[in-house]
Parts: sequence; structure tokens; C-alpha cells
Amino acid sequence: MDLNQKKISDLVGENYLYASVLHYFGIQFYDYSELTLHQVCEAKGIRMEALISGLESAVEVDESEEVALVGYPIELVIEYLKHAHYLFIKRRLPYITTLVADLSEEPGFYSSIVKDLKFVFPLFVEDFIHHIHEEEDSLFRYVSLLKKVTSNHYNPSQVYYEMEKYSIQQHAINHDVHDDEMKGIRNITNDYQLQTNAPLHIRVVYAELESFEKSLVTHARIEDEIFFPKALMLEREVKILLQQKVRSN
Repeated sequence: MDLNQKKISDLVGENYLYASVLHYFGIQFYDYSELTLHQVCEAKGIRMEALISGLESAVEVDESEEVALVGYPIELVIEYLKHAHYLFIKRRLPYITTLVADLSEEPGFYSSIVKDLKFVFPLFVEDFIHHIHEEEDSLFRYVSLLKKVTSNHYNPSQVYYEMEKYSIQQHAINHDVHDDEMKGIRNITNDYQLQTNAPLHIRVVYAELESFEKSLVTHARIEDEIFFPKALMLEREVKILLQQKVRSN
């Protein structure tokens, strides 16, 4: 059967990623579950070819390519991490937030889980966004300043002040505390375990939460195994340069 003649519920049931594609076209799959793709496009005034193209290209990113970051200079690693932050905050989290907010609270096995998710997930998002802004405004800014020192573009007094104020090692220790940010979500969902008769909406929510957690694990590994070692080496290099400058004066 052609995609345009399939029911929305059937499409999403075949591939949960289709739900996110529909979302970015302004279609919440649970609001149009019994309509065909063709009917929804007509109702919403969406060009069928564009939507089908989006659905057909819905594949998960192969994060194994990220090992190439090992050879990147630290300023490019920072840009990569900031871009990942942008995607988390502007695309993935708003989508999952909508999915969770629109979950039905009808009586049944998932009733208490839905209530807990609706309470806990917004708190998780708020804390997560705060953590990202804090990381970018302090840690990334500090490392970027250290990089300027190696290029001889810096204000000595500012660098001395910042190095007294910050420590890459301390940031790395604090980062470990945030490494398991979704523990509470896992506890609520019993590690994303589903009953065989779980509603499609719940299945999509669990799939997106689990996928997001996998992305966070990859992101944390890049920071722990690539960013922080590079940042520590840079900080040591800058300390040596400043010591040499003091001795030469």
C-alpha cells in the first residue's frame, strides 16, 4: 500500500520515528490516527510530496562517526557540543514535552505513570536546560578564553582572574554528577518496559525517551573522553605559558 493511503496510526506503528516527522509538519499523530496520510495532507494543506520525502528519510543518526572528534581541535569540539545542545533544546525536548503533555490520563495500567511523567518531565527539562546554559556560559567560555592565550590574543589580568576562579578538573567532577540525568524517568517507566497491549501514544513516548537518553549517554561520553581531556591539556599548556611569561618579565 502507498504511504499516502495508510492510516496515521499504522504509519507510526510501523516506525515511531514517523511521529516526529509528522510533528514537525504540524501533525500530532494521536489527533489524526484514523485518517490516511492523504486525508491529513488535504485537511492541513500540506504538500504530500514534501511530507512523504520527510517520512522516507526518517533514519536515526549514526553516532559512531563521532569518533572523528578525537582529532578535532578543541574549539571545533565545543561547536559540535553547542550544536548538540541546540538540537536538544530547540527540537527534541519540545517534541517530547508535547508528547508527554498530551498523554491521556484515562484509568488503566499507565494512569499513574502518565501522571508521574507529566509532573516529573517538565522539571527534568527545566533542570537540563539550566545545566546546558550554565555549561556554555561558564565552562565553554573559559576554555575558549584559554584557547585565545595559545594564540597570543588575550588580556593577562583577565586570564589570571579566570584561572583563579575556574578549574577544568572541578568541572569534570561536577559533570559526573549530571551524567545520569534521566534516572528518575527510567524509574517511572520501569526502564521503558512496555506491556504487550500498550497504547501507541505510550509506545512513542517511551521510544523517544529511550532514544533521548541514548543521545545523552553519547553526548556525555564525548564530553568525558574527548572534551575534558583536551581542555585539561589546554589548561596545563596555558599555565606553562603564563609561568614562562612571568619569568621573562
